[in-house]
Amino acid sequence: MTLVFKDVSLNVGAQTHIYPTNLEFGQTGFNILLGTTLAGKTTLMQIMAGLIKPTAGEIWFDGRNVTGTSVQKRNVSLVHQQFINYPNMNVFENIASPLRVIGMGKAEITRQVETIAEMLKMTPMLGRKPAELSGGQQQRTALARALVKQADLVLLDEPLANLDFKLREELREELPKMFENRGCCVVYATTEPMEALLLGGHTACLHEGAITQFGKTDEIYRVPANLKSAQVFSDPPINIAAVTKQGNRIILNSNVSWVLDKNLHQMADGPYTLGIRPHHILPFETEGNSVKISGKVLVTELSGSESTIHFNLDDLSWVSQASGIHAFDRETINSFYLQTDRCLYFDNNEQLVQT
Repeated sequence: MTLVFKDVSLNVGAQTHIYPTNLEFGQTGFNILLGTTLAGKTTLMQIMAGLIKPTAGEIWFDGRNVTGTSVQKRNVSLVHQQFINYPNMNVFENIASPLRVIGMGKAEITRQVETIAEMLKMTPMLGRKPAELSGGQQQRTALARALVKQADLVLLDEPLANLDFKLREELREELPKMFENRGCCVVYATTEPMEALLLGGHTACLHEGAITQFGKTDEIYRVPANLKSAQVFSDPPINIAAVTKQGNRIILNSNVSWVLDKNLHQMADGPYTLGIRPHHILPFETEGNSVKISGKVLVTELSGSESTIHFNLDDLSWVSQASGIHAFDRETINSFYLQTDRCLYFDNNEQLVQT
């Protein structure tokens, strides 16, 4: 099963919601749409499902042009961030509804519903109505209905957003296994870069209706093709700054510079944009290539065994993220260590400079 976008675009009045898009999603692993809220992820999914017809271009699924095919004639499951269940049916009937539509036998329906319910820890809730459930339980009901349907195309639009932390972590691990041998194409939308990394597969980075990069998830994270992809694939936001290359050195400001890696010496002298992720700027010195910078602390966020420190470097607002508890007082000047071998450099066209 493959889902192919051929120059698909969507205009609403004078506004472009989706810019010309070419994508090919397969059935091996998850296909992820990664972008911030309002980046266009839900709109793309509605086009995939047949709920919205694109202004231009074609959508092919399993070798067939389905551009004008209605959602009723497609074997599609769509799970929204905001759960949708039948209020007059109990949980069992909600999950079983797509199986009854295809005429499956009663015994097999019971078996499949009970299997999915056990997987999602919903067995005690099968006799309840949606109004008697918490938001997370209602979302699990909607997810179970999508899983049991055996659809050719499964669209998951931030399906874990309303679940509690523990269940969300469990399902992130379980979801790829659930679809491993189903022979369907799975598209998963998320705003969280780390969720994309955990799910693996292939990722399309989306920014304001445009695909900035598509490829293997881990490769995009390690080697973003451009600044927009690096920004989409970083949480907390990637730190950026204008730098200058002179000879074999990178100059950040009058006090901070470092020797450029040998494999980048061929870069032409001149201005570049530096990108460095927060977990490569540390509040303590480590072995390896690093340079000391000083910043005024704005706020420190302590979460479990991790510290996120927001600070000013000259007129830049940067973020450091490190394991351990590092509680700095506001307005104090502290030292941080930038790992120079983890720096990304982008040219005037915001394209990554590579070896």
